Amino acid sequence: MAETILMKGNEAVAEAAIRAGCKYFFGYPITPQSEVPEYMSRRLPEVGGTFLQAESEIAAINMVYGAASGGARVMTSSSSPGLSLKMEGISCIAGAELPCVIVNMVRGGPGLGTIQPAQSDYYQATKAGGHGDYRMMVLAPKSVQEMVDLTIEAFDLADQYRNPVLILADGLIGQMMEPVTFPDCPDKQPPAKPWALTGKGPRARNVVTNWKLAPDKMEEINIRLFEKYSIMEQETRFETEQTKDADLVLVAYGSTARIAQNALHKARASGYRVGLLRPITVWPFPYAAVQDLARRVQAFLSVEMSMGQLVTDIQLAAGETPVHFYGRCGGVIPTPAEVMEKIVTILSGGGNGR
Repeated sequence: MAETILMKGNEAVAEAAIRAGCKYFFGYPITPQSEVPEYMSRRLPEVGGTFLQAESEIAAINMVYGAASGGARVMTSSSSPGLSLKMEGISCIAGAELPCVIVNMVRGGPGLGTIQPAQSDYYQATKAGGHGDYRMMVLAPKSVQEMVDLTIEAFDLADQYRNPVLILADGLIGQMMEPVTFPDCPDKQPPAKPWALTGKGPRARNVVTNWKLAPDKMEEINIRLFEKYSIMEQETRFETEQTKDADLVLVAYGSTARIAQNALHKARASGYRVGLLRPITVWPFPYAAVQDLARRVQAFLSVEMSMGQLVTDIQLAAGETPVHFYGRCGGVIPTPAEVMEKIVTILSGGGNGR
């Protein structure tokens, strides 16, 4: 039976992973996501799972590689500079076609930056922060409830496509508390994985690897991966609000979408025809939805906690329709009043793009 609990976002993502059948967690503490490994250290032994605090982020992601090779449902989490350290391992996991879930509670940067929330890891997440040609599916929750729902879904998607899936959130969602309802999924088991390394048995020998020395063989791997990624694009998810008659459409994801939604309601109350497009998958990005809106709106406004990284993808689909930008960075959170001021400026003819 489903139950509703008041939980912090970091704890909710951990509990959701366990209920999705995750039995292994390898990580390293870093603010603002340290409650994830803390929660996992207590709960995983209760369900027969294994928690291990690695000596570093690099060690943790390689432990994920090993557990995923054995067919287990496995997760790691970190924040911004910690994800940077995991990037080589993530690239190897993608190359070996291993399913896993990775959580990034983004904080301000670059470098060690600050411990406050940001969205400045968008390029890292969506443009393949590691080396080589690879992609991760990237889910961007806007609430603690979506942290639960999308985490459970992430494990299914990872297994379906044999690929890492990233939950891209931020310190704001990780630290806030909201009531969440957990679906009833008792004793959820991962699907059969005949490719996994399960020890000597009657089956043929399995090999898990992410490299080939012969360039033509490595090219074959890359081509096969991108055939898979093209299929993964069918998983594009987004939602819209009041876009049918909109002159200006706000585009925002994650916690910033809630701020943009508040500004939208203020704008509508003041007579401005404003809509909202919220990507739920930031890869694959909803290019087609932006293209459709670009045919009938005057402009877009990207609202971000970064210096305009989301703008790039909007512009790719918007064509000649102007794309404006409003963002705060370094851990500063934009307010609905600030977004409203930018809306008024644009619709009054005073906007100047970025």
